[in-house]
Amino acid sequence: MKLLLDTHLLLWAAGTPERLSAATRTLIEAPENELFYSAASLWEIAIKRGLGRSDFQVDARVLRRGLRDNAYSELPISSEHALAIDSLPLIHKDPFDRILIAQAMVEGIILLTADALVARYPGPIRLA
Repeated sequence: MKLLLDTHLLLWAAGTPERLSAATRTLIEAPENELFYSAASLWEIAIKRGLGRSDFQVDARVLRRGLRDNAYSELPISSEHALAIDSLPLIHKDPFDRILIAQAMVEGIILLTADALVARYPGPIRLA
């Protein structure tokens, strides 16, 4: 199964794995699952770290290296992903979450999210 982790799950998996539910840890650790991170998540981390957000104090470069070292594949943002945003209902206004949702829908990848609002979107989204 292909899994795209949202930004908070990436941060938790890398720095505070105890925050992940047992079910989410099982999905992440299962060797048959293919793990993805979005370029949008690194962008979000870099921006919010630069703004001084206390929950985004990870260096995005270090996180990227760790994700790649742990067999995560990068999902770049394409124009198809960007255009898919206009078909999403306006449940959630966060642009980073909306691009992750669009990427999951376009690519047919399950988006694992810790955000109950994001999980309300139709499509391949699972609340972790």
